[in-house]
Amino acid sequence: MSERHPLASWLRLTLTPGLGPAQQRQLLAAFGLPDAIYDAGHSALAAVVGSPAARLVLDHDVGEAVDRALRWADEPGNSLLTLGDSAYPAALLEIPDPPVCLYVKGDVGLLSHTAIAVVGARSATPQGEANAEAFAASLSGAGLGIVSGLALGIDAAAHRGGLSGPGRTVAVIGTGADRIYPARNGDLARRIAAEGAIVSEFPLGIGPLAHNFPRRNRLIAGLARGVLVVEAAVKSGSLITARLAIDCGREVFAIPGSIHSPVAKGCHRLIRDGAKLVECAEDILEELRFTPREAAPARDMALTEEGAGEDGVLSALGHDPVDVDTLVHRTSLTPEALYAILLSLELEGRVARLPGGRLQRL
Repeated sequence: MSERHPLASWLRLTLTPGLGPAQQRQLLAAFGLPDAIYDAGHSALAAVVGSPAARLVLDHDVGEAVDRALRWADEPGNSLLTLGDSAYPAALLEIPDPPVCLYVKGDVGLLSHTAIAVVGARSATPQGEANAEAFAASLSGAGLGIVSGLALGIDAAAHRGGLSGPGRTVAVIGTGADRIYPARNGDLARRIAAEGAIVSEFPLGIGPLAHNFPRRNRLIAGLARGVLVVEAAVKSGSLITARLAIDCGREVFAIPGSIHSPVAKGCHRLIRDGAKLVECAEDILEELRFTPREAAPARDMALTEEGAGEDGVLSALGHDPVDVDTLVHRTSLTPEALYAILLSLELEGRVARLPGGRLQRL
């Protein structure tokens, strides 16, 4: 084992099987740095965490796992942060159980930026995903980091939106940092590692164990100043994240939906319980009193024919789903001209396509 490496004793402590995070923090509180823990005798350790745990600390050989983690940390773009590191995100020190060690792929500095968490249903509606991406893009454009959990549905949409702006995005995962889950988000995960950050508290090699995902939710809430729930069923991990956010003193926001949609019921419950109903990104920025770092210059749509056409199409869309034939009738545009404007509006995140060929204004 690379015992002389400054991170070796930290890794030895966190990789000891059977020694939980609470016991790790108890030992650190009692003895200071990990080296002091291993210099203490059995009786001193037992007085803090009990004899069985003390025996685990002193006798368990985790040299191979430590070496593996150190090799991983030496790879370009990878980092290990400990509670004793100045780069450890201060926001996580405010939660009841901060991880002793964090594995990070990407820009470590993003973990300390002002951020908003955007979470929601895996089985999201197309409108929900469009809302998540549009909100995240606007908030990232204002300079807020976007934190989410790399799951399918709302999480993935939020990350895509976050990557489109200077705020960028942080993905908190429930596996080891050397694993990608779900596999369908592989391309997105690689892009986040290159342009944002992926963070995990779990040792390398850990797969998608069900009980790890509720644990990672507290980090999603802890890293952010608030949590935006886009779509969620009444019993969902997103509501767990919202409750954890409240426990950490964070703000909770929710987007309302149809009274007939099962993935809107969780948001409606949050709103009844005191979450702030939001209809646009500005609602969140105002509540957080966050001043955009560099406000994007407003585009004067009336100066170009294309802009005037976009405004006219948006006005014709209204706020209810509309089919293309109806839009052709309302706008008096040719189908070709209408399709060109709709494509531009879709790329800008202002219009979404729904099942059945209908369109809806965002």
